[in-house]
Amino acid sequence: MTVDNVWSDITGLMPPKAVKEPKLRNAQGETFNDPYEWMRDKDSERVQKFVAEENDYCERRMAGLKTLRGTLFEEIKTRVQETDMSVPTRMNGYWYFTRTEEGKQYGIQCRVPIRGEDDWDPPSISASAMRGDALGGEEIVFDCNAEAEGHDFFSVGGLDLSHDGRYLAYSVDTAGDERYDLRVRDLQTGEDFPEVITEVSGGGCITPDGQWLFYTRVDDAWRPYCVWRHRVGTPADQDVQVYNEPDERFWVGVGTSFDEEHIIIESSSKTTSEVLMLPVTDPEGEFQPFIERMPGVEYDVSFARFEDDGGDIPVALVIHNVRNPNFEIDVIDMRAHKPPYTLGEGMRVAQGSPAGCEPPQGRKFTPATRAIRYESVSSLSEISDNPEILQGVQGLRIEGIAMYRNFVALSYRANSLPQLAVMPKYAAKEDFLAGRPWGFGGIVPRVPGKLYSIGMSGNPSYDAPRIRYTTVSYTQPGELHEYDPVTDTDVLLKRSHVLGDFDPSDYAEKRMWVRVRDGEHVPVSLVWRRGLVPALEGTKEGLTDELIEAPRELILSWEDMSARYDRREAPMFITGYGAYEISSDPSFSVPRLSLLDRGVLYAVPHVRGGGEMGRAWYEQGRKLNKMNTFIDFIDVTAALQRNGIADPKRTVANGGSAGGLLMGAVANMAPQLYAGIEADVPFVDALTSILDTSLPLTVTEWDEWGDPLHNAEVYRYMKQYSPYENVKNADEREQEFGTRQFPAMFITTSMNDTRVLYVEPLKWLARLQEPEVEVDAVAKIEVEAGHGGVTGRYKRWQEIAYENAWCLAAMGIEE
Repeated sequence: MTVDNVWSDITGLMPPKAVKEPKLRNAQGETFNDPYEWMRDKDSERVQKFVAEENDYCERRMAGLKTLRGTLFEEIKTRVQETDMSVPTRMNGYWYFTRTEEGKQYGIQCRVPIRGEDDWDPPSISASAMRGDALGGEEIVFDCNAEAEGHDFFSVGGLDLSHDGRYLAYSVDTAGDERYDLRVRDLQTGEDFPEVITEVSGGGCITPDGQWLFYTRVDDAWRPYCVWRHRVGTPADQDVQVYNEPDERFWVGVGTSFDEEHIIIESSSKTTSEVLMLPVTDPEGEFQPFIERMPGVEYDVSFARFEDDGGDIPVALVIHNVRNPNFEIDVIDMRAHKPPYTLGEGMRVAQGSPAGCEPPQGRKFTPATRAIRYESVSSLSEISDNPEILQGVQGLRIEGIAMYRNFVALSYRANSLPQLAVMPKYAAKEDFLAGRPWGFGGIVPRVPGKLYSIGMSGNPSYDAPRIRYTTVSYTQPGELHEYDPVTDTDVLLKRSHVLGDFDPSDYAEKRMWVRVRDGEHVPVSLVWRRGLVPALEGTKEGLTDELIEAPRELILSWEDMSARYDRREAPMFITGYGAYEISSDPSFSVPRLSLLDRGVLYAVPHVRGGGEMGRAWYEQGRKLNKMNTFIDFIDVTAALQRNGIADPKRTVANGGSAGGLLMGAVANMAPQLYAGIEADVPFVDALTSILDTSLPLTVTEWDEWGDPLHNAEVYRYMKQYSPYENVKNADEREQEFGTRQFPAMFITTSMNDTRVLYVEPLKWLARLQEPEVEVDAVAKIEVEAGHGGVTGRYKRWQEIAYENAWCLAAMGIEE
């Protein structure tokens, strides 16, 4: 069943016609006429009318998919354990956990008292508990279902508890604009304090004694820029501003340190960060920097101690990139002197590989380091003073360290995947005092042939005797483990349960590599159901070194491309992001099973601009290297198609936000490779937004995209790829690509989105729907939602079913 067949009963239905109204944008000596800029007036009658008409048009176009949507929703619902609970996590005097109950949209936060100071074994999850019956002594801390009553949208910004567990600071957003109302509840009485602090950015933090709140507010560009102090129980108009960040590139956050000894303010841009601290015993004091801000240098710090009979050794664990673009960790003996400290001070215990990276800010290459810079990103790391576990790996980036009373854990990236290593605390102390590399040992999931994500999870207590960590792959549901590095004992606490006839062995996954046009090797993850993708049957699975070439010539017509394939090649759903150094790591998805079971190949090109291969991977896909992100995605798509793995006439691409920009760019640059594209909350009018400093996020985004307002080269570069102003008419496509083909487009946006304003996808939609462009484009526009879309699990499942039904139809799959 093709898209045309699905919609054949409404042939002749035309999209709304958007009025064109000339509006000139002047920048860098160039004038651009933007005929749909009038849509920026969100509250105007004509914008509201256009949104309503587009939603009606989308619903009518999607009417033929109603049965498929219902089927997909039921497949999701029947596979999910609706009544469930998390493994309890100990924090101070309670075990905390989350319940979900059948029929309820949101989770319920609960707790039970600990049974004694040595109680480190979580309460067991009995059969009765699985049916929703309360554990003995169970108390509801926060029921999102009750709090959400009367609201179409409901999101929690944060929950924070006083040390004794009596006072709860919580914030909620009921519009989707990420502006929260902050309150404090006395859990002993169940009553809220009378004051409500409005227009808060995210959550707030409460001091351990429950007497003070610290929170952030936003400026006119919706940038969190200042920190305020509130005395619990007093009117909000008496609150005091304690920090103000004047630099528009920086965002500000506030929280309590892990050891609950300090209130911490973090102020950071994309490339620079600073940490300020204030003892919790002096909440009305002045914040002091831990390390003075240095332009172009990022750092973070956590506090711990080495226990010693002769007196504990207080230490600061600092991760920074002052000397190494892929970061290093220094452990500072805080007995040496009081703050402020300096970056590079202390003992270095781990460092990333600089291969392929730019030099740190303000530093130049020496003849020795210049050779390293021009090594491939995938060069093997051989750094003599690193722990042994970090030797001989590719794309090494240090991500964090955590120290507890009984163990130390190291998080890092290597070989394109997240990694976790751990060691006993006593051994770390011995290595620290001896000045030698620390003897970390890796935690390796014991299932071959999988691409795992691994990371610490649920470790809020310094005194915890064992480390908790999670693992998940594309085909193996998440698992929560507890590991004791002293005894080398690993215990499975919980495995996510998928109902029905799901069997992980029915599915396969692998990571291979594509040599793209500039010679770089781009990793790509593939996931499929065994027996349904012929080209991958019998192939090596898991992390492989298999390499295929992208075709050197992409200028082929739609007809030429389709002539090279037959219908035996797999339909493909290919998705990407590639920005902000965010990695698209392996994860499990119940809705994805519905695609795989219908023979769809799921592909994730790990394009440059993300962080899969460390900082160099990010540097090579941002600012004046941004085109690499789009070319990587296109070349991976073409390579999979050219090698007979996927059919271009059945290939659908997907990306959201910055990944939506990716979708708009590849649609313009290689329309012959895609039958359809789903672009979620897409950042497609990038140049207009990044030129306007009055818009949310603009100035902070210059570190990511460049500054086209003050730099003509950046302007010209962004002008090449900004999707909205690069849409070609059908005649222009035929002249350039030899075909009028353009993928069918499904676009989502939310009217209250504060990250990618609704006006960007709406303008793009209007341009795509112009008759001379000849593009089949529809949009689903949420009126009461934000950047993340709708809230509530059942509503979210319905949305996913809606989107996946469109994607399957675009691939020619009917049921």
